Amino acid sequence: MSPRTPGAELPEHPDWLWRNPEPKRSYDVVVVGGGGHGLATAHYLAKNHGITNVAVLEKGWLAGGNMARNTTIIRSNYLWDESAGIYEHALKLWEGLADELDYPILFSQRGVLNLAHSLQDVRDSVRRVEANRLNGVDAEWLDADGVKEVCPIVNISPDVRYPVLGATYQPRAGIAKHDHVAWGLARSADAAGIDIIQNCEVTGLDVVGNRVVGVQTTRGPIAAGKVALCSAGHTSVLAAMAGVELPVQSHPLQALVSELLEPVHPTVVMSNAVHVYVSQAHKGELVMGAGIDAYNSYTQRGAFHIIEEQMSAALELFPVFARAHVLRTWGGIVDVSPDASPIIGLSPVDNLYLNCGWGTGGFKATPASAGSTPTPIAHDTPHPLNAPFSLDRFTTGALVDEHGAAAVAH
Repeated sequence: MSPRTPGAELPEHPDWLWRNPEPKRSYDVVVVGGGGHGLATAHYLAKNHGITNVAVLEKGWLAGGNMARNTTIIRSNYLWDESAGIYEHALKLWEGLADELDYPILFSQRGVLNLAHSLQDVRDSVRRVEANRLNGVDAEWLDADGVKEVCPIVNISPDVRYPVLGATYQPRAGIAKHDHVAWGLARSADAAGIDIIQNCEVTGLDVVGNRVVGVQTTRGPIAAGKVALCSAGHTSVLAAMAGVELPVQSHPLQALVSELLEPVHPTVVMSNAVHVYVSQAHKGELVMGAGIDAYNSYTQRGAFHIIEEQMSAALELFPVFARAHVLRTWGGIVDVSPDASPIIGLSPVDNLYLNCGWGTGGFKATPASAGSTPTPIAHDTPHPLNAPFSLDRFTTGALVDEHGAAAVAH
């Protein structure tokens, strides 16, 4: 951590938690993207593998991309064994992350309800609960009265467009404070000697033969033994600089927060059918998200009708919010793969590594970078948890189709 003068006034943004060094001309590893996955990759490269000659390059300010533009929901109740494995690994890391980082990430395990509104929803939900239990993931099926018991403000009346027939419930799920997570990871990486370099956009990848040897940036060229791409919606753009075409599409994803309210919403409620999910943040604002905008874009603002439909759905489920006021809206850029699962590990270019395709599930998987990007970087072999998510599954056909568990943004 950088020293500071005792009694000196702290800046509004806690840059004093880490240094702001000038980039060196070369590093053993360059991580492109200073969001959750980039910072977690750096943290675990140092912690688990002792690799510290590392630079994390962020084109804007640290954690100012999707890390600052998500709804902070954490859960692991995915359908398939492969997904349950990596997300449950992440959840277990979340449970100890504040102690590991010695930083308050405000992880609140308040549970998550995934609502069912039709008989097919019920069948799919019960199937997912049983699959979760087989994988050691805490999950249970609740009928409508059980939903009301967990979250009394949910409207379970049958006289609505999408009546609540029940829900899956994961008690260990919850939310965390996204900026605290980023600051804690950055502080840990910096303390290990890793350089976090802001306002440093990567404009090109240097490839000799079939091996990446460095990056071109707005702050000059940087040689690199290995390069990891952890830039969410822009990873496909970066990979194309090395001649790698990724099966990833980028979409806007919108969310909003309300004015501050007294505590009224005790858990997280998600609905695939009406594409809304609602939680109450630590300060009291309601945090609401919707499904992705259908069109491809790199904008951080989406279509108005998505917000309108999201608000309509939220008010149907929560009539008590009818007089709440929207404080602000925002959008992120999500990277969606054909099977709604991530792409992790080796690329067709030697020493170029991928961590992308998380779609709307990137935040919850943040610490799972401990079992994803760092291991192939350190040993050029996939970690058992990320082996099913290699790029070559799109040619072998071994897909991990999580559209059912990831149908609504989360």
